[in-house]
Amino acid sequence: MTYYYLSLRSGALSSQLLSAALLRAILADQLSDCFVNALVWERLGYGPGPDGSWHAGVHTPLTWQQVFPIAPDFIAQRPANVRLTRSIAKPHKQLLKQQLGFTGYVIGELYPRRTRRATVVNWLLAWLAAKGEPLPETGPLPPLLPPPKDPAQGHPGDPRVS
Repeated sequence: MTYYYLSLRSGALSSQLLSAALLRAILADQLSDCFVNALVWERLGYGPGPDGSWHAGVHTPLTWQQVFPIAPDFIAQRPANVRLTRSIAKPHKQLLKQQLGFTGYVIGELYPRRTRRATVVNWLLAWLAAKGEPLPETGPLPPLLPPPKDPAQGHPGDPRVS
C-alpha cells in the first residue's frame, strides 16, 4: 500500500497515510485548497514542474491530459470539479456517506468551496476503493489550520472561487 504526503513548498512527495482523519480535516476546512488539490493531482498523475505549477505526466489519464494539461484547481474552478464528480464510478458515489458518515453541510454552511471539498473527498475515497485499499481511521496529519473566518474566501493564499 503506497500513500503520499505532499510538501507543497518543495514539490517533493514523501510517504503519508491517507486516512479518515485527513479526509475529515478537508471537510472541516482545516487544510488549504492548495494542499487539497495536490492530493488529487498526484493521484491523477500530475507532477510539479520547475515553475511550481503541476503538469500532466505519463500516468495522467489521457482524458485529463487533453482537457487539463496543467493541473486544474478542483475547488476554485467549477468545470474541473464537475469533471471530477463525473469521474467517480457509480458504485462509489455514496462512499462519503458510507465511510465517513458525512450527511452534508447545513444551509448556513453551503458554500461552493465546501461542497467542492466534499467532492474531492468522495473522489479520494473512490480512488482508494478502485485500488482495493482500505481507509485507516488515523494517520499522520499535516499541520491543521483553523477554519477560515469567511468560508467563501478560504484560507490566505487560496485562489478565489469562480
